[in-house]
Parts: sequence; C-alpha cells; structure tokens
Amino acid sequence: MKSYTLTAGRASPLGATFDGEGVNFALFSEHATQVTLCLFDDEGNEALNIALPEREGYVWFGYFSGIRPGQRYGYRVHGPYRPDEGHRFNPHKLLVDPYAKQLTGHPVWDNSVFGYDMAAQAKDLSFDTRDSANFVPRGVVADPSFNWGTDSPPNIPMSDTIFYEAHVAGMTKGRNDIANAGSFLAMASDPILDHISKLGVTSVELLPVQASVSEQRLLDLGLTNYWGYMTLGFFAPDPRFMTQNSIAEFQQMVARFHGAGLEVILDVVYNHTFEGNQLGPTLSFRGIDNASYYRLADNPRYYINDTGTGNTINMDHPMVLRMVMDSLRYWVEVMHVDGFRFDLGTTLGRRASGFDQNGPFFTAIRQDPVLNNVKLIAEPWDTGPGGYQMGNFPAPFAEWNDKYRDQVRSVWRGDNGKMRKLAQRLAGSAHRFDRNNRPATSSVNFLTAHDGFTLLDTVSFNEKHNEANGEKSCDGHDHNLSDNCGVEGPTDDPEVNAKRNLRRRNMMATLMLSQGTPMVLAGDEIGNSQGGNNNAYCQDNEIGWINWDDQDHEFLSFCRQIIAFRRAHPILGQKSFLHSKARLVDGKPDIFWWRANGEPMANDDWTAPDRNNIAVELRTASGTPDFTPREEALFAVFNTGGTHFVKLPDAPDGRHWVRHIDTTLPEMRPSNAEGRKKIRANSVVVFVLEDT
Repeated sequence: MKSYTLTAGRASPLGATFDGEGVNFALFSEHATQVTLCLFDDEGNEALNIALPEREGYVWFGYFSGIRPGQRYGYRVHGPYRPDEGHRFNPHKLLVDPYAKQLTGHPVWDNSVFGYDMAAQAKDLSFDTRDSANFVPRGVVADPSFNWGTDSPPNIPMSDTIFYEAHVAGMTKGRNDIANAGSFLAMASDPILDHISKLGVTSVELLPVQASVSEQRLLDLGLTNYWGYMTLGFFAPDPRFMTQNSIAEFQQMVARFHGAGLEVILDVVYNHTFEGNQLGPTLSFRGIDNASYYRLADNPRYYINDTGTGNTINMDHPMVLRMVMDSLRYWVEVMHVDGFRFDLGTTLGRRASGFDQNGPFFTAIRQDPVLNNVKLIAEPWDTGPGGYQMGNFPAPFAEWNDKYRDQVRSVWRGDNGKMRKLAQRLAGSAHRFDRNNRPATSSVNFLTAHDGFTLLDTVSFNEKHNEANGEKSCDGHDHNLSDNCGVEGPTDDPEVNAKRNLRRRNMMATLMLSQGTPMVLAGDEIGNSQGGNNNAYCQDNEIGWINWDDQDHEFLSFCRQIIAFRRAHPILGQKSFLHSKARLVDGKPDIFWWRANGEPMANDDWTAPDRNNIAVELRTASGTPDFTPREEALFAVFNTGGTHFVKLPDAPDGRHWVRHIDTTLPEMRPSNAEGRKKIRANSVVVFVLEDT
C-alpha cells in the first residue's frame, strides 16, 4: 500500500470522501466503544487496521492523506454483544460502510458472516469469533465526478407522465443485438432507447439498482434474488449491473436517457435491509449499531417486522433518517435521477403509535430543497398493523393504486356489478385521493407490475404456476383476478387468442383513458409471458427476462396508438379532479355519465348487477385556469357485454364527433360520427368533439 498521513479529519460528510489529496472516513455509531478502519491491498489482504481517532456526536472519523479512489475498505466495530439489550457488536466481522458509493461485489455465504455460533444451542445469544473478511464485499473509495456536459432533467409534469416499470437485466438479457446484456450500458443502448421512445412512455421506473443480496436459500436452489429488494448499500449501484464496476456506467445510462427525453425513476428500499431477523447475518448495519438502525421489539433481542422480511429500519432515529435523506440526495445530485418509488412506503411513516403522514421522513423530504422537486411515488402499504394506507400519503407523493388494477381486471373478465367501481377508477379514484389539495395525478394506475402476472398471463392463466421458484407453488398471491379465456396457458386456438388480444386492448385502453398517472409494465406491450409465474422474484433467466424474439407487433402498434392518443388529449391527464361541477366557461359539467339511450345515469343504473356498459363525457375540469391547454370534449364507451347502440351527445354548432378509438378495429382511422352508433361486444370506443 502507498504511504499515508493520518490527521483528525471531519465528522461530515459521512462515508469515504476523496478531496483530491486524500480521503476522509466517517461512520456513525452511537453505542460503539471503538471503530476500526480496515484497508485492503490489491490482493485482497487486510493491509491496515487502525482505529478512527476522532469522535463527535456519535460520528467516528479520521483523514488519511495519500489514499486515492479505488482504495478498498471496510470496518470493524467494537462494543457490547448483548442481544438482550439490542446490541450485537462483533469486531470479528468485517462490515460494509452504509455510505459506500461502490462495492467490490456481493457477500459469499459462510457461517463466519453470522455474529453468533450457528451450531450453538443458544443461537444468536452465543458469540462467534471467526473472521468474516474473506466473505464480505469491500467498499471502494469512489470519485463520483462525471462529465455531464449539457445534461438536464426532462422535468416532465405528472399530468404528462407515463411510467414504464422495467428491470435492467430483464429488459436487456433476452436480446442478442446488445453488447453487455444485463448492464446499465445495455439499458442505455440504442435498441432499448429506440423501443421505449417509440412506445411513447416518458419515465422509466427501474426495479432496485442499489446493491443487494441474494439469500443463501435461493443460491442453494440455483436461484438469485433477481428483483433486488434485499438492499446491501443505499448509495452503491449493484455490481451485477456494471461491466467494469464503475459508477460512471450508471451515470452514462442516465445521461443517455435524458438525451432521449426520458426520466429515470428508481425503485428504492428504505424500509428494511438484507440482514433479516435476529438469526440473520452481520454484514453492516447490525454490527455497526443494531439498536439505532433497526426498530426493536419490547424485548430488544427481537425486531419489529412490519415489512415481512425480518426487520424494519428505524426512521425515528435522526442519524438513520439522515442516512436515507443523504442517499436520496446523492442519487439526485450526483447520479441525476429524476425521482423515486418507495417500496413498502407505509413503513417510512411508522412510529411507535403507527403510521403518521407527518412523521419525520415525510416532514424531512417535503422541506428538502433537492427532493421536493423530483417525482415521489409510494407503495402505500406494508405487512404491519394498519399497513394499508392508500390515499393517506401527503403531497407531493403519488401512490400505486392496486385497487385500480384489481377492479379493472375484474371488469374485463366479466364480473357483474362492477360499473360503479370502474367509473370511480376512470375518474382518478377521487374518493381515495381528493383530499388535502392533492392533484388527480396522485393515483398511479396500473394493470400489472413486477409483482404478479404480466398482462398476457392475466388473460391466459386462471392459476399461478410458480413451480420453478422451489416453494411448491405456495409462494405468490392467489388473488390474481385473471381469466384464461377458456384454455389454461398458451394455445393455438384462434378464437381464444382473438379473445385474449381484444381483452388486452380493452384493458390497455382503459388504463390510458383514466384520470391519474398510468404505469405500464415493460414487456406487456409486446405480449411478454412469464409462463404463469406471478412471483418471478428469483428468476434471473428466461422466465424473468422479456422475450424479444416472439413480439406481438400488432399489440405493440395498438399500445403506441393508445399512448399517443392519451398524450395528445390533455383532458385525460388533468391535475384537477372531475366532480360533475358546472364550468364557468359554458355551464356544462366537467364529467357526465350517460346511458346508452342518451339519458343520464340514475342511481338504479349504478346498482344494477347486470349492467355491463357505461358511457362518459369528459371535459376540462371546472375551475381550470384559463392558461391551461383545453379541448372541448371526449366521449368514451366501455362495454363488457354484447353489441348495442349508443346515442352520442348532441354536438354544438360548428363541431362534430369523430371516432378515434375502437378496440375491435385496432387499425381504424378517425371517422365522423353522429346520432346512434353501433358499439361492438367487449370493446372500448372513444369519440372526440372536433371543429367541423
């Protein structure tokens, strides 16, 4: 190793910070008695082991001149090993810096990475003295500087946003025309950017790209934690997505996306870590300061498990909250991402008394001058008591709307008595979200997501088929609201396939015609299937990857068409909710529900169990400012029953209705319409009021 000079350094910033001359190391631990920095040479040997000399406000720190980017390091933290008091310090275990900006790889599962003797009868109350260094990844001192050139965020308004949920490996590993498949560089390749841009979506939401861990159980089965929801480091990109283990590859991907006018949203996991419950490994947080980083039960030997993963991060602790906020700012300021989707978002607002929309995390993020300017989306539930909180998050958070998914699926598989529910979802789920001056874009509407069936599988399977996951198909939920249209799985029956294709068009059209913010699952637009697996979290293979070799070009064309239609009509992405209020400009209601005969819908119509169609007339919302782009009206019919006729509303002088969308005629061109129009069975039809 090169020589260095040790001086006091600074308590801030936390992590390993290179300043051009050396590196400042700083680590928080409230209950430690000593923090030892370990530096490793190029051969992986622990070449230096030295106690950080300074301590201030529970931050241990020291400055080492002469150390350069690329230096590998870790920590050993001394303190009491008293699980009954919540402390699990063990200096025999090498620990990953929570602020590490780069990691050498992933842990290797060995008994030595556990802080206790796994063979002992007392389990985690015992103490293990084996050195774990050979099995733990090192942090790497990183130089995050990058020539961004003229890069600037697209800053796409939520009213214009269409999310596209994708996995870096899943998006690219199934293609043979891309170099470095499975990497950030592959994600930024011309074929991928071309496909996404032509589809018309605006914001790519990447499944977790922060460094994560695969459980030993999965590795023993020849599987991996493919989705990446077991976070190892909140600052470091996952090494599995890099070709040269350089964070510049992630930055290059973001720059390429921005150059194409696309936003990059990260799915982030700040609710738990990979360390699990009291029987989990000691690789970072547990060994640095277990009692600070985690929410502990009344008996502090055990963890509060509101996440279903064994532990819950303690967002009530100011230094843990600081870590999360520092991480988020790092991804925005240094890596240039455009927003975040928060996994199990309810956990982030949990306090001892339960969920609090004014809890420390929500208060901190709303006042932060960096973070309150990016997109923030919550998964509004966790597995703890009172965990379902959809509609209760504060602005500016948007929220995943699983009720939208369930009720739209239910409608199009033909369930009776669902038209009122469909109307609520078409109107942006106002009964859930129209509170505290939140915009109508707060509801993130989706038909499918990474967790569950793909769109093609939703219309092809009645049951999940998760045998490949190694859990005898007991994993994954059973509430799929799917329908195989008569045959389980793939078929050559042309009638069944035609029914499936029409249903997919109807569902995608419904998504794009609903108030709120739509999200599309990557691969749905080309008919991707996971073979009925609705929980492909461990399938880094052809099950989890998008199949680009067997694209449904006809459905892709329709998806491009319906997405372009949404983007061309601002009525469909309004910030204000529609409540049938009269508009000052013309006295007409901003939303109106019609019977097929041209009469207004009555209460009895909404409660009729056999009603299988509704028609809605949409206008710019009452109270919309004059400077907002406006158009006259849209008239949409949603028909889950047989063929019938619908009477179009009377067109004012100088205007007429033009039919633009008919899901039974996906290649149709706009055509004039008036009076009574035939609506074919199982279809969505949309008319636009245009100038004559």
